[in-house]
Amino acid sequence: MAVPIAREAAATARRMRSAAITDVETKSTRTDVVTAADRAVERQVVDALRAARPADGVLGEEYGESPVAEGAVRWILDPIDGTVNYLYGIPAYAVSLAAEVDGVVVAGVVINAATGDEWTATRGGGAWRAGRRLRCSSQENLAQALLGTGFGYDAKRRAHQGAVVAQLITRVRDIRRIGAASLDLCSVGEGVLDAYFEKGLNPWDHAAGGLVATEAGAIVRGLQGAPPSLEMVVAAPPALFGPLEAALVELDAAGGA
Repeated sequence: MAVPIAREAAATARRMRSAAITDVETKSTRTDVVTAADRAVERQVVDALRAARPADGVLGEEYGESPVAEGAVRWILDPIDGTVNYLYGIPAYAVSLAAEVDGVVVAGVVINAATGDEWTATRGGGAWRAGRRLRCSSQENLAQALLGTGFGYDAKRRAHQGAVVAQLITRVRDIRRIGAASLDLCSVGEGVLDAYFEKGLNPWDHAAGGLVATEAGAIVRGLQGAPPSLEMVVAAPPALFGPLEAALVELDAAGGA
């Protein structure tokens, strides 16, 4: 059910782009934007989920959380992950939809709405793209690792994150900033990125992509045994996770605003 709903949502986002970018507002800061399409896509997905499963609840980026009946599914939705990319026409923005039961994400789908690329995962059932089961990178050497990361919208947080990256970049092969956390996490699952880290992610940013990375063999969690949270999300192959985590702790990557 989640996959066709996400596909229809991605089609709506793609279709609406030329009109939606003329109706732009800001949220937490003047650089944190939301378009008419973000809201329209979220409403479309919520309506489709409620029609199919009225007892379920939804946690969405734009409209918040609705109640969940006991034993039902909580759906976690980012209608357009990478809104700034969407605004500028950079082809990396995604619909991210995950199903959570009793606090555990059990299924997820991420679709790059610009390209149609699609990643899916079920807990215990693996991560998949175009019929191919995914495996994360086998990289063991942090100095040879290609990392992904992202930056928050608050200026003080960005300054701290920039200082961390400035120190980390000399210890790794290179660092990429794609602009959509769900796509970063799927890239870890596919081995396109060796690892990824970011402070400030909400559940809708990492729920589906995090399951893709996990089911592809990566470790996805916060620092020093914490679960993924606003404080930090790190995704890396088992052999790389420890060295990356140690570097992030040393550089106080979870600090700042």
